[in-house]
Amino acid sequence: MTTAAPPPPTGPRAVVRDLVTLTKPRIVALLLVTTVCAMFAARQGVPNGWLIGWTMIGGYLSAGGANTINQFVDRDIDAVMDRTERRPIVMGRIAPGAALAFGIALVAVSVLVLGLLTTWLAAGLSLVGVLLYVGLYTLWLKRTTIHNIVIGGAAGAVPPLVGWAAVTGEITFGAVLLFAIVFVWTPPHFWALALMLRKDYSQAGVPMLPVVYGEAATRSQVLLWTLVMLGTTLLPYAAGAGAVYLIGAVVLGLPFLGMAWQLWRGDASRPWAAITFHYSLIYLALLFVVIAVAAAL
Repeated sequence: MTTAAPPPPTGPRAVVRDLVTLTKPRIVALLLVTTVCAMFAARQGVPNGWLIGWTMIGGYLSAGGANTINQFVDRDIDAVMDRTERRPIVMGRIAPGAALAFGIALVAVSVLVLGLLTTWLAAGLSLVGVLLYVGLYTLWLKRTTIHNIVIGGAAGAVPPLVGWAAVTGEITFGAVLLFAIVFVWTPPHFWALALMLRKDYSQAGVPMLPVVYGEAATRSQVLLWTLVMLGTTLLPYAAGAGAVYLIGAVVLGLPFLGMAWQLWRGDASRPWAAITFHYSLIYLALLFVVIAVAAAL
């Protein structure tokens, strides 16, 4: 005899919890790390605490709004993927229209917060990031091409530009380098995840690289893009970031390369796709912390 699962909790707390879930707090946390550390690099020291606070609030609202709108658009895909089938919209706990309105409201408030309390350039760049993620990636590329995550990765690389613009009111070569690092980090990071979720993407009809060209081709691309990423992370040193940054970039980058190499070899003794994916998250966060520390020193 089986016991039916208890119904999901209801009430204001449950609604708030579901709304927060729509913003994907764990993903936004990594974006905020790149934003704040870019502020240290732009300042070449420690930025004003209030400026950091308002930039983080605006950044969270912007990214959270984009993530919410993404789940509104992708609710049909989410419903057939094991990883996403229990999201609030799919489960019917948040109505699609309410989720869309919530996401748009978050984005609108983020523009006002960043524009009025940091710089309007930061606000504009943040809005561009939302448009790239929702318009370019979610609505177009994700369902049409294997290059979705390469081109769409530009959206995830915008937060360092926002942080830089919040401090300086302009975008200089240093900001472009930080953008480039996140941009080339995205393919090895996301394709490692796609290897883990190949079955999900296949049954949802999403043309991710391992679905269209297979696992061997994807493993090769992860290794290739890891090499490109490591080369890109050396550019800030060439631009004068200093020895502290160089040491940190190399120490963090070599394990990433080792994992990508093992993944490329197809070593079945360990789940290298999962290992590479989870390390990539730690890697990006720590690399930007190194950037901030090197700037503060």
